[in-house]
Amino acid sequence: MSDSNDVQWERKVLEKLALEALAEQRRGRRWGIFFKLLGFGYLAVILGLVVDWGQTDKLADGAKFTALVNLNGVIKAKGDANAEHVISGLQAAFEDKHTAGVILRINSPGGSPVQSGIINDEMRRLRAAHPEIPLHVVVEDVCASGGYYVAAAADKIFVDKASIVGSIGVLMDGFGFTGTMEKLGVERRLLTAGESKGFLDPFSPQNEQHKDHAKQMLSEVHGQFIDVVRKGRGKRLKETPEMFSGLMWSGARSIELGLADGYGTVDSVARDVFKASDVRDFSVKQNFAEKFAKQFGADMAESMADVMTRFTLR
Repeated sequence: MSDSNDVQWERKVLEKLALEALAEQRRGRRWGIFFKLLGFGYLAVILGLVVDWGQTDKLADGAKFTALVNLNGVIKAKGDANAEHVISGLQAAFEDKHTAGVILRINSPGGSPVQSGIINDEMRRLRAAHPEIPLHVVVEDVCASGGYYVAAAADKIFVDKASIVGSIGVLMDGFGFTGTMEKLGVERRLLTAGESKGFLDPFSPQNEQHKDHAKQMLSEVHGQFIDVVRKGRGKRLKETPEMFSGLMWSGARSIELGLADGYGTVDSVARDVFKASDVRDFSVKQNFAEKFAKQFGADMAESMADVMTRFTLR
């Protein structure tokens, strides 16, 4: 009798274990399906952030419109306001057969002279290639230094009376830590191959020869800036001794000096100048993948340059 009870007990235990195993498998499958769905949802979100699906309002409906491209913030290679993005937007705007005119809206304190020069050159090329399409700049809050370097290539520049315009100059700034190092008892050990390889090293005493060379380089870039402004504005420019000193002026004063042509906004220029009140945005923006790559892809040399010495049109 005892043996029979033992067999029944073992059978019940095995049956219970088998049922538990089946239940566990079912739960595993359910969780597997859940995590797969969660993974697909995550990928869908990432694709939505990464992929530039374009704008449906760019689809032509047969009518003429005003094409808008924005240049916002500091002009630099790894920012939103870089030459690649601005130029891509301008090229797409000019290539659309329904574009009545192009507006480049600028809100920028300046930035890289190289990036500004690249944009300026491409604006001049596009104007020559598409003489039937006017390219105007609309300034809102500020269009200074590198921003104005870009603006000078437009057919016309429109401002608000309180806009900040100008700052036609170049600067190179940094810090010197030699006094602080002496107080802390820190010794600078710099080894170079090439007598000027430690050019403007912030931890070494200022070298007058290096200082003179830097000033000469700044003067050269400043001359290029002045030439661009004179070439872009032509006879409209009313030069004064202070015009190229780095000073800034209000929008109202910039019109008097010939740095701008008149008052206007994106809407007023589209409506009254281009006679095409429908404004369509062709601005190119960094997507999630670009921002992530550029954030973590910066090399040490650039980081040191940003911290120690900034060479900008400001």
